[in-house]
Amino acid sequence: MKKAVWAATAAAFVIVATPAMAKEKKPDKDAAKIAAAVASISAPKDTPKAVALTWPTGVTGGTPTVAVDAVLPANTEIVLKMNTELSSKKAREGHIFVASVAQDVMLGNMVVIPKGTPANGVVTWRTGKGAFGKSAKMTYAFHSLELEGQRVPVSGEFRQEGSGNTGAAVGAVAAAGLIGGMFVTGRSAVVEQGRELKVHTTTAIPIVLPRAPAPAAAPAAETTAAPANTI
Repeated sequence: MKKAVWAATAAAFVIVATPAMAKEKKPDKDAAKIAAAVASISAPKDTPKAVALTWPTGVTGGTPTVAVDAVLPANTEIVLKMNTELSSKKAREGHIFVASVAQDVMLGNMVVIPKGTPANGVVTWRTGKGAFGKSAKMTYAFHSLELEGQRVPVSGEFRQEGSGNTGAAVGAVAAAGLIGGMFVTGRSAVVEQGRELKVHTTTAIPIVLPRAPAPAAAPAAETTAAPANTI
């Protein structure tokens, strides 16, 4: 009799739990919102132009080691650093966030992309955390840098999962049945502030050398009028 009661109770919990789990696992699906967000951080802000090189911090001049018509090649690696935490608890698909270039991008002895240059990213997919220790998942991608008033296209896509709580869920089910596992949820997917990520340029970037200051004009020589002849 007890076995029959338990079987009926468990079946009732399964009927209740299954829709709840499906709801938690269902990802956001808003392709139009994602496309609009990507377009907003990818569209050119200005007519493409050559990027002016600068000297590294603390260096005031010297002889550049790059050619006048040089370019920063496509697929150049750039290290970014997250400006703020990105969490699946708050972010949704289409959410735009900003990171910064973590270190100067050099070409020869010149800086092409300075440290601190903003980078634009967007959340492209996420699921919420769910019952029975199911962790949240999230993918996000970078599409551009904001450099000298224009956008430099970059590429880099990443995936983050929350730390699962499956072990605790199994223990809860064993101790209290299915209803116990329902109250053990997974964790949000979190990309912490300060995390470094590698992206790459998608096109070659034309550059121009810094212009050397024009030499100061030499002061005009003073002339002394010859004394007039006297008789």
